[in-house]
Amino acid sequence: MPVLFIAGIDTGIGKTFITGLLGRSLIKQNKTVITQKLVQTGCSGISEDIIFHRKIMGIELTEEDKSFQTCSYVFEFPASPHLSASVEKKRIDVERIAASTVQLSQKYDNVLIEGVGGLFVPLTLGYFAIDYIKDQKYPVVLVTSSRLGSINHTILSLEALIIRNIPVRCIIYIRYINEDKIIGDDSPKVFKKYLKQKGFEHVPVIEVPEFNINKIPDIDFSSIM
Repeated sequence: MPVLFIAGIDTGIGKTFITGLLGRSLIKQNKTVITQKLVQTGCSGISEDIIFHRKIMGIELTEEDKSFQTCSYVFEFPASPHLSASVEKKRIDVERIAASTVQLSQKYDNVLIEGVGGLFVPLTLGYFAIDYIKDQKYPVVLVTSSRLGSINHTILSLEALIIRNIPVRCIIYIRYINEDKIIGDDSPKVFKKYLKQKGFEHVPVIEVPEFNINKIPDIDFSSIM
C-alpha cells in the first residue's frame, strides 16, 4: 500500500505540520492523497490535527473526515491513547484503524498516517505505536527538530526503528526561528554520521523551516515518496 507513517521523537515536535506539508507536496505532484490520524486525544468531534492538515494542504474537510474514517478514535481526555480510552471506558481496536487505512488506500494514491506522541506511546496497555508500525509494515518518516535534547531522542528513536527492521524513509529536521544556530547546524551532522555508521547513509536528512500559517513553505518531497 502507498502508505507512509509520520512519527515524531516526542509530542509537540511538528508531526501535524509535516504531515500536512507532505500532503501539500503530493497534491502539487497531481497525486490523490489523504491523511489519517492514528488516535487523537484532547479534543472532541473531528480530529483537530486532521483539520490542521486540511488547512496546510489547502483543501476542505473530506467525507472520510466527517465520517471519522481518517481518525477512528477521538478522546476528550488529554493523555496517551490507552489512558484517554480507559477514562472514557473504551478500548482502542487497532484492527479497526488498519482497516480504515486499507479502505483509504483503495481510493487514494497515498495515505499519510500521523502518529501520536513518540514511538513508545501506548495504544493499549503493553502495545505501543511502534508495535503497530512494525505489525503493519509501514515505512517511517521521522520528525525531529533543533530544540535542545533532540539529538538524544532522535538517536533513540532511530535505534528502536532499526532494531525492529522498520524502514526509515527520511528524517525531517525542523529548524526553529529562534534556535541557537550552533546547535541547529550541528544536529543534522550528528544524525548523518549516525546513519552512515549504521549503514543507512541513503536516508536523507531534510531541513524545513518552522511552521508559519501565513507563509507555508513549498518543499519538494518527491525524493522520499
